[in-house]
Amino acid sequence: MAGLLALLLLTATIAAEAAGGVEGRWLTQGKSGVVEIYGCGDGTLCGRLVWFRIKPNETDPLLIDRHNPTPALRNRSVCGLVFMWGFRPDGPDSWGDGSLYDPESGNTYSGRLTLNPDGTLSLRGYLGISVIGRTEHWTRFTQALDDCPGE
Repeated sequence: MAGLLALLLLTATIAAEAAGGVEGRWLTQGKSGVVEIYGCGDGTLCGRLVWFRIKPNETDPLLIDRHNPTPALRNRSVCGLVFMWGFRPDGPDSWGDGSLYDPESGNTYSGRLTLNPDGTLSLRGYLGISVIGRTEHWTRFTQALDDCPGE
């Protein structure tokens, strides 16, 4: 009985740690997209866009990666697009050395992630040095998702 109890406690602890980690779905700061962060398989973190909102008055929504600097990639869907990659652990609850691709501009930036004590996630994108950049704060997203627009 004690062994079963210990196993249940260990399982609950592992599940709680996994739920509180950086992997999972996150609602962007402007509530216009949901990003799934996952392990890339090489010890780094990646992120893909799993849902986004089109504004009601949008006349030309960005459904494909039309601003990509590589012409052969301009017809791919932005839904499911891996736009974050290479984030390596560099401290407690922080990952750096990552790259962020912005499909709205076609530019790629350096980036870092920080899991905050309040459970939010800070994503900093920058050029060259971290001081020159922008930070967004994302919240965990656990609700069911509709299909992406255009799918």
